[in-house]
Amino acid sequence: MAAPSTVMDSDHQSSYKLNKTEKKFLRKQIKARHTLLRHEGIETVSYATQSLVVANGGLGNNVSRNQLVPVLEKCGLVDALLMPPSKPYSFVRYKTAEEAKEAYVTLNGKEIVDDLGQKIILYLNFVEKAQWKELGLQALPPGLMVVEEIISSEDEKILLESVNWTEDIDNHNGQKCLKHRRVKHFGYEFHYENNNVDKDKPLPGGLPDIWDSILEKWLKEGFIKHKPDQLTVNQYEPGHGIPAHIDTHSAFEDEIVSLSLGSEIVMDFKHPDGVTVPVMLPRRSLLVMTGESRYLWTHGITPRKFDTVQASKGHRSGIITSDVGDLTLSKRGIRTSFTFRKVRQTPCNCSYPLVCDSQMKETPPSFPESAREASQLEREYVHRVYEEIAEHFSSTRHTPWPRVVDFLKALPSGSLVADVGCGNGKYLGINKELYMVGCDRSQNLVGICRERHLEALVGDALAVPLRSGSWDACISIAVTHHLSTAERRVAALQELVRLLRPGGMALIYVWAMEQEYKKKKSKYLRENRLRQGKEEEIHSDAAEPESLGEQVPDAGDQDAPCRVSAATDVRAGGGSASKVTDAKLPVHTNRTSFRSQDLLVPWHRKGNPGRDEPVGATESRAPGPVFHRYYHVFCAGELEEACRTLSHVRVLQSYYDQGNWCVVLQKV
Repeated sequence: MAAPSTVMDSDHQSSYKLNKTEKKFLRKQIKARHTLLRHEGIETVSYATQSLVVANGGLGNNVSRNQLVPVLEKCGLVDALLMPPSKPYSFVRYKTAEEAKEAYVTLNGKEIVDDLGQKIILYLNFVEKAQWKELGLQALPPGLMVVEEIISSEDEKILLESVNWTEDIDNHNGQKCLKHRRVKHFGYEFHYENNNVDKDKPLPGGLPDIWDSILEKWLKEGFIKHKPDQLTVNQYEPGHGIPAHIDTHSAFEDEIVSLSLGSEIVMDFKHPDGVTVPVMLPRRSLLVMTGESRYLWTHGITPRKFDTVQASKGHRSGIITSDVGDLTLSKRGIRTSFTFRKVRQTPCNCSYPLVCDSQMKETPPSFPESAREASQLEREYVHRVYEEIAEHFSSTRHTPWPRVVDFLKALPSGSLVADVGCGNGKYLGINKELYMVGCDRSQNLVGICRERHLEALVGDALAVPLRSGSWDACISIAVTHHLSTAERRVAALQELVRLLRPGGMALIYVWAMEQEYKKKKSKYLRENRLRQGKEEEIHSDAAEPESLGEQVPDAGDQDAPCRVSAATDVRAGGGSASKVTDAKLPVHTNRTSFRSQDLLVPWHRKGNPGRDEPVGATESRAPGPVFHRYYHVFCAGELEEACRTLSHVRVLQSYYDQGNWCVVLQKV
């Protein structure tokens, strides 16, 4: 229904008698206004202007430009429609304020159907000007190229028909039925659990003959430099995707190319520093990844049924720009990708040793001596690891800590709460009376939150992408101990304080050096009793108790707990028995006491618990790869002392909880 024409500011309705339906509508309009201000910084005004913000009418909730423009044009001449990417709102500017006023009166409360067939209601408010958070100028990742119309539509039809999806799944020809898509392998089977191949087990038959002439043409035209010997065919239904990943360096040569047939798609490329570049891959286009784009940037496809794309013709390939006047939605169709690789026979010697599995074997990590080294250490031994183990990690994180639950349930109804380092979001739905938003550095863990319909976004604990001074409470559970210098740990605590409003509180949990406290052993150590006499279980266990997540400690010299001690040399697949210098980080032994404050904790991923597990797989998986996560475990009083260095902070409580040191602080 439309708002009363005599009412401009919906906060002041006392002079107008409203019926029950109108009152409900006005409450929602006011709520939309307050939500936009609180979470997006968009300020509305109570008088007519040429510009309106349209809540619920955005790309982020599946409303396309072509769908919204006809609705808006019924009220007047639209001068501009600005649709920020991934936002559930848009801005419309009319030629005159009178036309904008007509839209405000006519369209407020109007029900439309989005591109998924769901009914939504538009709420409009006047603004002085359009405002949103700019994406900034972006460029394609170095070494990335998109070649349009690489084959004809006739060849596309022939190639799609050449893939026989009716063959038996278990006929050992490289065909798999995965949870989110169908896949076939030729030449070598691609193993999704480690993004690698078994070079000693080629598949019979090699690549299909139909590709010979096409590959020769690509070689001749310079699009590829090596003739591939491995092909993976993936068929994606609308709404499906693939997690962000980097194809293992040691497995394949520099060049990886992928042909998109059947439907266009947007693929997201992400730099380790957090920069994300969405790239449009048109139908019948070839994606070529070499150099930095191949070795350093992750690539993946977000599971969704619509992509944000350029609306104008002639800008349909390559980077999706931040031109909010030229963005719309594109409905996904069935897409089949043909990805070609050349199996590498020698170790990789690329220019990115910190993320190269061939070169990491030769370079054991050391304690960082600069901010740059600290960032690199965390990138390799925290960020990358959690992306790799996200599914398995999530499967072991399901029981909330009672005292964290108590903290959340004691907050007033309607409180805004930020969970910084939310993981799989197990705390986000604890108290339904709170409005909680999660943030995590792992894109794959945030994806799990979103699958569970939880509010979560990707962000770093040192630069949380949330508004300052707006949050009633924050929680940071098992996050700060992943930062490798005292300065970075304090900066993470200060970031929590930045988010809080005056009077707001934060709860912080970190792993404790003291796994035996007041003559009581933590649950983590008690678990070891059940494993005595089973050494292989002690060293291969992957699922830690909820207190420590998944760790493996060493007890130590209580006289000098802060010293980085001599340690096991970190090599591929675990550690050797050789001793290295004091600068090298020790590898912890699971279910034992900690011997050093700074160490690497193994995570043994069992089999392939991820989304792409073959249909019918059993729980008895083969042993999986071992990953090492960096930790700084806190001594008694260390967390509290770090909190006391912060400005405008009062420590309300400090306590020990099953192998964790915990602090409740308040912003003053």
